[in-house]
Amino acid sequence: MISFRKKEDTRDIFEKLYNTDSDNVDTVLNYYDGTMCDAVLRAADIYPGYTAYEFLGRKVSYKTMRKQIELVAKALKSSGLQPGECVTIALPNCPQALVLLYAVNLAGGVASMIHPLSSAREIEYYLHTSRAVMVVTLDQLFGKFKDALDNTEVRLTVITGIQDGLAFPKNVAYKMTAGRKTEKVEETENIIRWHTFLDLGKDYEGPFAESRQPHDPAVILFSGGTTGTTKGVVLTNHNFNSQAIMIKATVPVLTPGDKFIAAMPMFHGFGLGICIHCMLYAGACSILIPRFTAKSYVKLISESKCSYFAGVPTLFEAILRVPKLHGLDFSHLKGIFSGGDSLSADLKDRFDKFLADHKSPVQVREGYGATETLSACCLSPKEGAKRGSIGLPFADMNFKIVDRDSGKELPYGETGEIIISGPLIMKEYIGNPAETAQTLKEDENGVKWLYTGDLGMIDEDGFVFFKGRAKRMIIASGYNVYPNQVEAVLEEHEKVEKSCVIGVADKYRMQKIKAFIVLKEGVAPSEDTKKELMEYCKVKFAKYAKPNEIEFRESLPTTKIGKTDYRKLEEEEKAAKESKVAV
Repeated sequence: MISFRKKEDTRDIFEKLYNTDSDNVDTVLNYYDGTMCDAVLRAADIYPGYTAYEFLGRKVSYKTMRKQIELVAKALKSSGLQPGECVTIALPNCPQALVLLYAVNLAGGVASMIHPLSSAREIEYYLHTSRAVMVVTLDQLFGKFKDALDNTEVRLTVITGIQDGLAFPKNVAYKMTAGRKTEKVEETENIIRWHTFLDLGKDYEGPFAESRQPHDPAVILFSGGTTGTTKGVVLTNHNFNSQAIMIKATVPVLTPGDKFIAAMPMFHGFGLGICIHCMLYAGACSILIPRFTAKSYVKLISESKCSYFAGVPTLFEAILRVPKLHGLDFSHLKGIFSGGDSLSADLKDRFDKFLADHKSPVQVREGYGATETLSACCLSPKEGAKRGSIGLPFADMNFKIVDRDSGKELPYGETGEIIISGPLIMKEYIGNPAETAQTLKEDENGVKWLYTGDLGMIDEDGFVFFKGRAKRMIIASGYNVYPNQVEAVLEEHEKVEKSCVIGVADKYRMQKIKAFIVLKEGVAPSEDTKKELMEYCKVKFAKYAKPNEIEFRESLPTTKIGKTDYRKLEEEEKAAKESKVAV
């Protein structure tokens, strides 16, 4: 188990690998005894003139952000929000989303962050699950919400637009150009515009700050969890503030005034926990990006002189494909982080070279986490990282590898299920005690462990290696095959850009292995190429683990947060097989 048994062990390893002052790192870090909003308002008191966030050229100081949060909190109380009630926020990364997050917290509510492009059916599920009493979304998306609001507990819907987060004259210009394409939403008693909502706050004279405790619910994020069915993950104030403290311990170069490009979406733990809250907790600046392309993203990195940025592997791959990127200067970077999916060694090598070619003094650091741990709870050290490893657990986050059948802890070097304990562990799945009990289990010492459903291994030096999702395991001819391991080897081939491996029903083997492959630019998807790759597989894999079939694709489907959507490929294969049987 990665839980350093001696205080000295923790001090030594963090001082050596993270270049951290050992006096500031203990087996139990000093945690902030307050809410998410308390922590951010404290930063506003200390750094009032620093920039808290930027949005499309508009810079907002901590002092101004504090006033915005308090105004929106007053509007929420004027609208009747009671302690513990839920407000659903369905917005891209924009000022309204950021301010609402903390205003809901200040007013004693719980913020449910959902993907703004969710379908009406998904929206209805989210609203029912969280029992939301208020919704804030974009005017251009209101049609889907209107269809989903029936039979929910929503009392008020607030409609906003990108222009509401811009300063004059950009707000007017946006309204007269892109904004003209949006169908106007008529205000009613239960549907109001953002400016009307703010007016409620200006007229409100009552108390607006509710007393809440560190372990009270603060945010609901939605995740597939270990079973692949969508569940509402309840995260506390303590989860968010602990994340910020742990990030500071593992990234000691983070200082007030630093800038982080917040392009990862706020409905995802990575974007919300790391790109937003950790930065505001530390007095740093979040550069809010509502939408981007790989080309615009990489140019922003150079032009903004940001200190940090983060992304999923598909973003890094897309950046490498952008042609004619000249004159980029990354010499200002202090940290680059990858999460959300497994980063192959080959992609890391290529992206690190790209960074070095543009004067970056740092390389990509891979992290690991789950929505049930808010975001990252493990990170590769800046120096001393091991190839293929997701790094070392944060201070106070304990990792074990256990046998999935017996629950027995496995020794170093053996693969099993990753289970985690520590301050980042979620409170529960909302309204789902059965799934909560299956995922959160107490040991004989009363310690609560999160059973992640992920497979991994810990080596003798304490480094964690991710081996794939347990639910993605393929059983071929009685042998266990882990798809991401096969994918990693396929992507080492000089002609392979990206791959995804799934199990396909087979009468003889029960499951056979099929690989979907995106070839590198300039490589033709010919039978000769397929034969070459099959020969490569014969050399690289045991007979039971090699792909039986290869299909070339121009691209692979992805989830809303950029991961390769292997379930989509599984569904396509199943549908194709059923179609053949029907014929």
